[in-house]
Amino acid sequence: MIEKTTRINYLFDFYQALLTPKQRNYMEMYYLEDYSLGEISELFHVSRQAVYDNIKRTEAMLESYEKKLHLYEKFEQRAALIEKLEQSVADQSVLKMLHQLKELD
Repeated sequence: MIEKTTRINYLFDFYQALLTPKQRNYMEMYYLEDYSLGEISELFHVSRQAVYDNIKRTEAMLESYEKKLHLYEKFEQRAALIEKLEQSVADQSVLKMLHQLKELD
């Protein structure tokens, strides 16, 4: 479950601009702020099932965007390469640049 939550959070970070305000609100509250479905439904005056359905559709949309654009996959690949470089480089100035590069993501 934690892996799924982490993945959805990353996908949300990359693709949230492609979502509607309502989708963003539900996803932020559910995944980032840890609201329950019931709490979200009370705040928006909709059924718990409506919130659940919206979140599931939005998750599918995020996965669909990733399947087409691969932003999260490329992020993971960059992070892995930077990690390997950090482990194999002894020069402090190069290490500093690698840390700066890591901070850009």
